[in-house]
Amino acid sequence: MGNKHQHGKGLAEQGLIVSHFGVAVEVLFETGERRMVKVKRNSGHVVGDGVTVLGEVLHRLPRRTELSRRDARGGIHLVAANLDVLGVVLAPGTPSGFLDRAIVAARTAGLAPFVVLNKCDLPEALELGRVIGSVYDGILPLFPLSAVTGAGIEPLRDFLRQGHRGAFVGTTGVGKSSLMNALCPELNLKVGALSDYNWTGRHTTTVSSLHALPGGGELVDTPGFRDFGLVDITVQELAAWFPGFESLQDHRCRFNDCRHRQEPGCAVRDEVTSGGISEERYQTYLVLLGEVEALEEEALRRNWKK
Repeated sequence: MGNKHQHGKGLAEQGLIVSHFGVAVEVLFETGERRMVKVKRNSGHVVGDGVTVLGEVLHRLPRRTELSRRDARGGIHLVAANLDVLGVVLAPGTPSGFLDRAIVAARTAGLAPFVVLNKCDLPEALELGRVIGSVYDGILPLFPLSAVTGAGIEPLRDFLRQGHRGAFVGTTGVGKSSLMNALCPELNLKVGALSDYNWTGRHTTTVSSLHALPGGGELVDTPGFRDFGLVDITVQELAAWFPGFESLQDHRCRFNDCRHRQEPGCAVRDEVTSGGISEERYQTYLVLLGEVEALEEEALRRNWKK
């Protein structure tokens, strides 16, 4: 181990933050060693960050991607760094519009979205799967499964084994904890209740962690993120990344800020007319556009009143 623990001596070691405990992070070094390094409570470091460590000094390396969430007060919290995929977990009862919002949010963050349809042991999930498949099949990977019975888990494992680092998002009750348990048996998360972690006498449920999966791939588990509902997206992001508008990568609207509603030279409306984009997808987009516009206007009004 030599001088590695002595301040200011030795070479800086490169590693990866695999757990965040608020006042300390656990770093997995390239040698395979794991070590706790103290950090300020709001240091800005997150799980997935590449770092160099010299003594007790942590230096963050540039990030490729960032995954954030917005809290009830409008504050933005970084959840994880350097992910490349985001799994959107659905189950019977998931609010309409959640999947489209999550796909747009993932693509905006530079992550490739995929869909996990959980609870496929229930008859109503099969109907939901039929609907989801008819719309999204061919647009992004779909994994119908049951985290409880284990049916359908293997194709998802194979997908993650291709060297992906991801996280799951979904609304309360879709079974993200059960899914994490099925994929990482050593996790033993308390299903339906947040685990309580004890570090230096503090009880905290804010810990987030990165788990290497047997056979390859990594998953970030962030208790506070497991039940995040409304995905915060802007009108521009929705217009650019809405699932079903993929054919637009080759066609451009006349105006850069086109909302695909009534603007002249709109490539989306041309595609709808020619059948390249389905009328149903377009109508779904318009409904979501109205919701996102209303949220943006409300946020502006709140800022004016401050």
